Amino acid sequence: MANNIIKNNTADVLPSEDIPLLTRKDFVSDQEVRWCPGCGDYSILAQMQKMLPALRIPRENIVFVSGIGCSSRFPYYVESYGFHSIHGRAPAIATGVKAARPDLSVFVVTGDGDGLSIGGNHLLHILRRNLDVTIILFNNRIYGLTKGQYSPTSDIGKTTKSAPLGTIESPLDPVKLALAAGASFVARSVDRDTTHLESILYEAAKHKGTSFVEVYQNCNIFNDGAFAAFAEKDVSPEKMVYLEHGKPVRFGRQKEHGLRLSGFKPEVLENVSDDSELLVHDIYQESTALASILSTMDYPEYPVPVGIFRQVERETYEDQLDMQVVQARANQSADLQDLIAGQETWVVG
Repeated sequence: MANNIIKNNTADVLPSEDIPLLTRKDFVSDQEVRWCPGCGDYSILAQMQKMLPALRIPRENIVFVSGIGCSSRFPYYVESYGFHSIHGRAPAIATGVKAARPDLSVFVVTGDGDGLSIGGNHLLHILRRNLDVTIILFNNRIYGLTKGQYSPTSDIGKTTKSAPLGTIESPLDPVKLALAAGASFVARSVDRDTTHLESILYEAAKHKGTSFVEVYQNCNIFNDGAFAAFAEKDVSPEKMVYLEHGKPVRFGRQKEHGLRLSGFKPEVLENVSDDSELLVHDIYQESTALASILSTMDYPEYPVPVGIFRQVERETYEDQLDMQVVQARANQSADLQDLIAGQETWVVG
């Protein structure tokens, strides 16, 4: 159904001279895609290229900004404008682009290492500011580009080149971080479910405000099978739950299982027929309480939630900045000397 929504949005708008009708091929660059064969990044790239035409945005008005890492090759492979910036600073570059040119559609592509380690502070602040950008965080729970060191999202006990006896650090959860920072749109998807991923990318791109999407992405070289226990097709119906607004939270091959809240604790109900007992998902709650509770669910105790956790409307950073610029121009003296010799200057006798 999500795929149909995207296709219909593309088909329902007639092409014009200002906004030509584009296809996926229009967003495929002439650069050779250089990821390891079998990498989940290929799937994310493909779904992004399939989704972009549905936005009805000219290619010259789209900008991809990345940092450093495997995911950060992304701008080379999308036929649009882009910045391959420095490690962890993609949010800072994107903030400058959006503040200077609020008419542009800006995407930030980052990874669990780039975005949550050296770039953690920058990510935190772009989320709280509610800049109108779309952030896609590839989470493979490992440093892939630098050949297999543990990352901020690696599981406790994970044996890597930088933790030969197993990491002793508690992993950071990207969804929990985004919710705590007050992001107005928070979602999660997985590279293997291409239909769901395309739909989530589309909803994130349409949202006005900071959209944050975590994508579970398999690194088949340095952390193969990190999500296999719950994301593989043969087990995912029982091990993952797809969050849908306004619907009871159900999972299972026949949607026979459900979820309810016991106080603040999620509780799985097996083979439940009565929806009245189940939690109904609501993405539009201003409070982050429900979304935060759902974000605590993890395998193997719970099915892993994917979908939109939260989507609320707030004033964007660039709109408020633009208002301040207008006010400053209206109120400030046009005399340069008055600006130089303002209240913060004095004469030394």
